[in-house]
Formats: sequence, C-alpha cells, structure tokens
Amino acid sequence: GGGGDNGGGGGAGGYRTATGFGVSAGTQYTITVGGGGSSGRQSSGTDGGSGSNSVFATITSAGGGGGRTQNQASNPGLSGGSGGGVGQGSSRTGGAGNTPSVSPSQGNPGGHSNGPGNSRGGGGGGASTSGQDGTSGGGGTGGAGTANNITGSSVTYAGGGGGGADQNGNSGAPGGNGGGGNGGGGNTETGTAPAGSSNTGGGGGGGAQGNGAIGGGGGSGVVILRMATASYSGTTTGSPSVTTSGTDTILRYTGSGTYTG
Repeated sequence: GGGGDNGGGGGAGGYRTATGFGVSAGTQYTITVGGGGSSGRQSSGTDGGSGSNSVFATITSAGGGGGRTQNQASNPGLSGGSGGGVGQGSSRTGGAGNTPSVSPSQGNPGGHSNGPGNSRGGGGGGASTSGQDGTSGGGGTGGAGTANNITGSSVTYAGGGGGGADQNGNSGAPGGNGGGGNGGGGNTETGTAPAGSSNTGGGGGGGAQGNGAIGGGGGSGVVILRMATASYSGTTTGSPSVTTSGTDTILRYTGSGTYTG
C-alpha cells in the first residue's frame, strides 16, 4: 500500500517463475494468493502496509513493501518482494527489493525523497526496475513490472506504485506498468490515491499533499500453473479459472486453493 501525504508508492509483490517443476501424481499442493497492503495516512501516522506472500508448493513470492508516509525521517523504506518508496522529508533510503533474497531476483528497491526536505514521495520498486526518486515538483514513477505469456497472451505483472505529488497542482507520478497505481495529485487535502490492480501484485500509489490524503491499497497477487493437458488431473479447490492454449491447460488462481497432481 502507498503512504499518505506526499507518500511513497507501494512496492510490487515479488515476481517469480519456474519451468519444469516436478508434480507428483496424487500429491496435493497448496496455493496461497497474497493480499495487497493497506493504505497509509498522515492523520493516523501510519505507513502503507506491506502485502502478504503468494505461495505454490516450495515457491514463495514475497509481498511488496509498503510506502512510507511523510516525515518518517529515521526510517528507510519498507522492504519486500519489491521495496516501498519513502515520503516527503523522510529517509534517503528506499525500501530494499528481493527480500528475502532469491535468484533470479524477485524485485527491486523503492525510490527515496531526493534532495531538500520538500521533495515528494519516491516510487515503489517493480519487478523489472527500481522506483524513481521523488523531486521538488512531484513524486517518483513506480518501477516497471515484467511481461509474461503463461496465460497464452502477454500480461505485465508487479509494477510499483507512483509517489504522491505536492500542493502546487502537479499530477501524481505514474505507477509502473504491471498494475502499479498512480500517485495522488496536488491540491488534494482529502481522497485516496489509486490502488494497485487486483491480481497483478501492483503497488498502491502514494497519497497527495494534505493531512487527509490517503495512499492507495496494494493489488492482490496471482498464482498461475500451466501444464500439458494430458497430465492435468482436473482435481482442484479454490475455483481457479481453467483455460487451454494449444496442448496445454492453464490454471489461474485469484484466491487460495489446491491442485492435486
């Protein structure tokens, strides 16, 4: 979730893939789809919440780090799959990505509030690039996500949230491609920044200027399995969507469930 009041954008959830993953006949595998982080707000002194993990068998994608609310001076950004950005007047250190560390990396760091104390929120990190630093005019752009065609068409996942802008009419910074929410725009004492897109792992946008401004919530995760149709058991729980592409069957879980090999 994004931070409030010139807040940092939320970091994207961790982006992980595996091919040739061994599935044993008759074995039930648990799928957990993580939820997005909560909104941050200056009025209650809360940062954006970090997302929860998505899991398939032994593969865990970490939830994204929440964006910091304004004036968290001694605190770096929150770490996660991708790191959250920091808010105006806060630490010069964005949240670390790829936390916990895996190879290949599941995400990138968030941006910081670059320069003088009135710099704006940094963007949340994304699967492909880091979040940009905020400037004296506006928030930093969220880090870009990564495209994947496992469903049969190209979809981009895990974009970071954009940082919140100031009171001078600046637009909020764009969220990263892959479901990142835009940062809140200037001259907005109240209102909530755009959320990260559901089932992309996108980070929420940082809140605009104002004690009443609220960051956007983080987007939920997704777990997708693809296998040869000849090997598909048809035994699932959690009601995944089931489609085919050529000789393969694709299961898309937007909520938790199981698959039995």
